[in-house]
Amino acid sequence: MSNSPRNPEEHPYMIKIHKKEAINKSDIPSWASQEKELFTRLGVAIEQGLSMAEATTRLETFGPNAIVQDKQTPAWKIFLRQFKNPLVILLIVAASASFAFQEWLDAGAILVVVFLNACIGFYMEFQAGRSMAALKKMVAVSAKALRGGSLKEINIELLVPGDVIYLEAGDMTPADARLFNSSQLQVNEASLTGESVPVEKEPAVLPADTPLAEQSNLLFKGTFVTKGNGWAVVFGTGMNTELGKIAHLIDTSEQAATPLEKKLEAFSGRLIKITIGLVVAIFGAGVIGGKPILEMLETSIALAVAAVPEGLSIVATLALAQGMLKLARHKVIVRKLAAVETLGGTTVICTDKTGTLTQNKLEVEALAAPGGSWAKSADAADLPAGHLPELEYRRLIQIAILCNNSEIIAKKRTIKEIGDPLETGLLKFARRLGEDINELRLKSPKVSEMPFSSETKIMATLHDTPEGKLVFAKGAVEDLLKCCSFILDGDKTIPLSPKAKKAWLDEAEKMASSGLKVIAGAFRSDAEAAQELAENLVFVGLFGLIDPPRREIPAAIKHCRDAGIEVVMVTGDHPATAKAIARQLGIIDADETDVVLGKEMPDFEKLRKADKSRWAAAKIFARVSPKQKLDLIRVFQERKAIVGMTGDGVNDAPALKKADIGIAMGKRGTQVAQDVADMVLRDDSFASIVAAIRQGRVIFDNIRKFVIYLLSCNLSELAIIAIVAVSFLDFQLKPLQILFINLVTDVLPALALGVTPGGPEVMKQKPRAVNEPIIDKSRWWRIFFYAGVITATSIGAVYFSHYALHAWGEWDAALSNNILFFTLIFAQLFHVFNMGSMDLPFWRTEVVRNRYVWFAVGGCALIVAGLYQIAPVRKALSMVPMSVADWALSIGAGLLAMVVIRMGRNLKFFQNEKQ
Repeated sequence: MSNSPRNPEEHPYMIKIHKKEAINKSDIPSWASQEKELFTRLGVAIEQGLSMAEATTRLETFGPNAIVQDKQTPAWKIFLRQFKNPLVILLIVAASASFAFQEWLDAGAILVVVFLNACIGFYMEFQAGRSMAALKKMVAVSAKALRGGSLKEINIELLVPGDVIYLEAGDMTPADARLFNSSQLQVNEASLTGESVPVEKEPAVLPADTPLAEQSNLLFKGTFVTKGNGWAVVFGTGMNTELGKIAHLIDTSEQAATPLEKKLEAFSGRLIKITIGLVVAIFGAGVIGGKPILEMLETSIALAVAAVPEGLSIVATLALAQGMLKLARHKVIVRKLAAVETLGGTTVICTDKTGTLTQNKLEVEALAAPGGSWAKSADAADLPAGHLPELEYRRLIQIAILCNNSEIIAKKRTIKEIGDPLETGLLKFARRLGEDINELRLKSPKVSEMPFSSETKIMATLHDTPEGKLVFAKGAVEDLLKCCSFILDGDKTIPLSPKAKKAWLDEAEKMASSGLKVIAGAFRSDAEAAQELAENLVFVGLFGLIDPPRREIPAAIKHCRDAGIEVVMVTGDHPATAKAIARQLGIIDADETDVVLGKEMPDFEKLRKADKSRWAAAKIFARVSPKQKLDLIRVFQERKAIVGMTGDGVNDAPALKKADIGIAMGKRGTQVAQDVADMVLRDDSFASIVAAIRQGRVIFDNIRKFVIYLLSCNLSELAIIAIVAVSFLDFQLKPLQILFINLVTDVLPALALGVTPGGPEVMKQKPRAVNEPIIDKSRWWRIFFYAGVITATSIGAVYFSHYALHAWGEWDAALSNNILFFTLIFAQLFHVFNMGSMDLPFWRTEVVRNRYVWFAVGGCALIVAGLYQIAPVRKALSMVPMSVADWALSIGAGLLAMVVIRMGRNLKFFQNEKQ
């Protein structure tokens, strides 16, 4: 904050303001005010910031710094929305027809089921909304604000007018603020002005009539910093910002349906068409065959009711919501619902190295300078000072401490690190050598800075030191050497020849091949602020830092390989370092050596087929730019791959947005990266990506399980009703009985299937295509087989009861109806166990081991037994007394259906896919 007054008394300290008008009252706009005048009006001393007490008072006055959330959908609208489903409309039509023919009980029962379904759907949607709100809290954005003289990270909603904030590349501007100190600051204001090119920002006093797009001394909420850094004072928060004003003008648009919702909607439409066609055909056949119209109408209503899988939308909602919460427990925050569905189809993961595959805890392990070298050893007394000439050692220490924006705060037994891990690693190294970091920084204050960027790969700072004005620089070896004209040799500065540059590049390669991250250091004396900082530098030497791989990563990489997922390392690091780490982790085998360098990657439009083939086959990309990351994703997507891409910087945002699954880092990721990503890793670990993919596959598999279960059950009901109708049998199921079966067997077992933890083979299957339907051809054949077995055993039980148990007597239509009714119930309940993996023994399948499935089956059986004891229910459902033999037959036939289906797992359509 060098441009700000050094003496806090130059500004009135903490004018106590408790009224909004006191801060906002001025005829001069913020961009046209003199700095002192604005600070006075805001009641803040910029060297100290607001006190915590004053900030709390202002927060009560101004309210939280938040754009007013979109009005939540009223509860009554959510409830009415449950009746928009085409399948529900079909049920309402069936109820209306029952009313028209004075079938009051059937009509009332159908409406009760529709109402219950709406209530459950309403509850699930309401809970899903609460879950999403909880997930949003987990990714609350923070800002750096000066409070009581200390820079603190606080939730942006706690910012108030008068807060002094610090912003750097990658930060989202948290409020409207006036800039009073900056270094090469550029801001992307596309979200506000539509201008896609970043604009320069610098402290100034502008004319009062300056238009918004030209207010270069103001920072606006919702824009983001693309380069440099700066200090600013907040003057507008929440709805009292430019973004807040726009929010007043925008009507909330409805969220687009997810791919799964679209698939289910299309599926429902097809199911209705099939049902209507079947109803018309059977109704016509019955009437032509001489059946009474009223009886055939009742059969048609039963068909319509049987076709509707009442639990489908409820269970789908639950599966997605429950999956998102599970992922949150795995430290993965899913920001977009569609990402849950896409996760399971991921075929390629392009991942950064630092912090994702490694621990992001860098420590200096080696130094190399013209006068000597040092490598860390077990001997704590073996220090670099004994291996390097004094001036070379002193310059390297100055570079490590001064060309550095990070801090380490030593507490009793711990060290708190604030800033970039590479920079904190340099500071820890200097501290370990006994250097006083604060004293050196006080004696050599920073005058100006050229911030690090992904384009230059260099950071340089100008300092006013006891030796005069000195520039210190650090960065990628090959890039910094290009900026060096001289080299420090002992205490002499001599020209740096091309041959010497080549020798130092070879030395860096040698250090990197052992797994070290290598950066170079340089300086320049007699520097002036007006000069370009990174030119005519004096090369000093190399720092070698170790960033150990995360212990859990090799196993995660192996899981990916087993699952048919290709892992590609995309890093800005040295190729030799990347290759060494990739071998340790198992990304490449020992004999794989191909590394694609950024300088070898032409523009996407100029790529030849041969180039694309090499890109697609390579496992390591080093020294790549953000533009090249974007091109790499396009290459994979052209080859029909589903690409997951990790990123943390503002320049990664285009690649994250282009990827099928954009994955941002929660700890070190910028706000911009997190905002465009589909998911955020709270622990930055690659292993969490693998856990998320596994959970995504489990969620899709569970959805597929309960869809197959519901369809096979409902299809068996349709088949039974159709067969009984066209055979002119007298034991047809009643609409009320069908409703009861669906209510008992659809909802609870399907809900239990929706929370199945997943089988051991989930991560051994090849990724599915993103456009793969929920039900493919082989699974349709499986559904027909399931429904056929359930139909045959249910109708077969009726005939067995008549001819075996009741000695060929007269047909008892009521008893036969009940045998059919209860056999169908038990067959469908036991059928849930067929949804497990068909290639595993029965007792080892994930469904059998799911305790919720057992609770659901047991609960349904108790409901049936309990309701059978209630006389009015028995009458409504046309139940009659049944002997022990009849009950045993119904239960046994249900078990027989399950056994026959298990035995049929060797059929061709079971071999194509694993359940």
